[in-house]
Parts: sequence; C-alpha cells; structure tokens
Amino acid sequence: MTPWWNPTVHADRRPLLLARNRIQSAMRAWLGAEGFTEVDTAALQVSPGNEAHLHGFETQAVGNDGVGRQMYLHTSPEFAMKKLLAAGETRIAAFAHVWRNRERGALHSPEFTMLEWYRVGQDYTVLMDDCANLLRLACGMGGVLRYRGAVCDPFAEPERVSVAQAFQTHAGIDLLATVAADGSPDAALLAVQMDRVGLHRSADDTWSDMLSKVLVEKVEPHLGHGRLTILDRYPAAEAALARRAPDDPRVAERFELYACGVELANGFGELTNPAEQRRRFEAEMEEKARVYGLRYPIDEDFLAALEIMPQACGIAMGFDRVVMLATGAPRIDDVIWTPVAQVSHA
Repeated sequence: MTPWWNPTVHADRRPLLLARNRIQSAMRAWLGAEGFTEVDTAALQVSPGNEAHLHGFETQAVGNDGVGRQMYLHTSPEFAMKKLLAAGETRIAAFAHVWRNRERGALHSPEFTMLEWYRVGQDYTVLMDDCANLLRLACGMGGVLRYRGAVCDPFAEPERVSVAQAFQTHAGIDLLATVAADGSPDAALLAVQMDRVGLHRSADDTWSDMLSKVLVEKVEPHLGHGRLTILDRYPAAEAALARRAPDDPRVAERFELYACGVELANGFGELTNPAEQRRRFEAEMEEKARVYGLRYPIDEDFLAALEIMPQACGIAMGFDRVVMLATGAPRIDDVIWTPVAQVSHA
C-alpha cells in the first residue's frame, strides 16, 4: 500500500484534511459562543478507564529514583474533566487525542480525536440539541452526512427512540422483560428471546454479550438513515458512568447518537455517587478479568472528586467520524493528518 506521506496520496487526502480543520474551527467557535472554556487534559493517567471491553495502552513512568510506575494513555478525557468540574468549572470542552487498543478498521483508529464537553446543572437532553447543532456546522449550508451509500440530513428533526423501543421494532425482542426492577439483567430470559427470533448466540454469552450482538446485527444498521437517531435510555447495566432515570431504575440517562448506521456520540446524565461508581467499576473489572485475564486500577482521586462534583451532563463525540461522514470519506485514516502505522505480523 502506498504510504500516506507519498505526495500523490497526500494531494488526494489534502482536501479532506483541510475540511477537517474548517469543521474543527467552526465547532470551536460555536462552543466559545455557548460559553464553554476549552481545556487540555493530560493523556497520561493512573487508569485508562474501567469498562470491561475498553482496552488501554500501558506504559511506565520512571521517577527520579529510577523506579517505574505503571500508567496508561487515557481512553477518554472524562476522569480529568470531571475533576475539573469538581474544582469549580461549570462548562468545559476538549478536543482530546485518546488511545484505545484492539481497535482498528474503517471506523476505528488506535489513536483518534474525541470532542468531549460538560454542562453543570443541566439535564442531559440539552446535549442532544448540542449534537444536532455541531453536526449542522460540520455539514455547512445544506450538506449531508454520508457513509457507504447511506445518507443522513442533520438539518432534519432527529428521531429519538429508547433502546427498548429499538429492540422491539428491529429485533422483535422485549428487552426490559429481561431486566429486574432493580436493573439487574437476566441472561437466561434474553437467551430465550434470542432463540425465539432466531438470533445466533453462544452458550457462554452473558446478558451484555447478547445485547451487544442484537444491537450490532439488528438495531444499529437501521439508525440514522435520512435523519439523526438518538438512541436513548440504555439499560442501567450498560451505563457504568450514568445515573439512573428517575422514573425507571431499569434504565439510565444515557444516549448514543447515530448517523448512517454509525455511532457518533455517547452522552450521559453523570453519576456523582462515589460508592455506586466504585461498585460499578469493580463489577466491570471482574468481567474484564473473566474475559481477558486482566484488570485496570481504579482512579481513587476520581472517586474522591465525585464527592464534590456538582450534577452535570457530559458527552463524547468521535470527531474523526464526524469529519468522515461530513466529507464522505470511506475510512477514518483518510481524515487523520498522520494516520497510525498499521501493525504487521511477521
């Protein structure tokens, strides 16, 4: 494959990269007009995050005494930004380079740019309006989002649907019938429903594994066609950092934004109970240890900061994916100025 730094290849890529710069400038201007302070968080952290299927890059920080301490490149600026909320910031945003291991493909790069922003004292639904405004800026006047033949008009009124509604519509599965009143999922009940509608599963699949399979195979391909889809009210078991919905403890204040079947953003009404957050992190690390044979440390400073963090909502948007869809680029590497080298195996 001809490298990205070949002059001919670069000449083909350059219009997309300049579009990236224009989109970033427009988004920065909008965030500034909305009163956001742009922050720059450290990428080196004591924990890369505590979600079971999220994989970090490990490194060693060697002190003046020559002793090394294991640290990680962050998978999101979330922990650092929430500490800033605890410190007194009320409306912050960051264009952060983040790193996620075991992820490479048309929509995934091991290093990418995440736009993350937080609003103190506001309901998480305001983030849905933020997303629509930012995507309209990305497309310019009358532009659309495109991916693999699919088209999405960001100027049309977004569709908002719950995860339970989407599962019923696109897979014929009553998802909340597999969740107890306290939010605990029941894998056996979901397995029965998957068998009934003829969806493949493995004998050792957890409830979360099965939910993911249904979401990827049956639900996501239908989202964000013609207009944006806001997939709202995730089951609480699938929202480790979000607070529960006040009207139904089985679900949480979490939504994902889709265009052309592609997930672009993940937003929360933020959980601020440190004891509950610790329980969720520990459960996630137990699952990580079961599946992958490893676990990540818990950032104790983050849990301490939650003690004084105000109520807030926050969201992470995959900036490179937005640029991809706004420019019609087929691969995420096409819109990254210097793509990460492919790992080859001898």
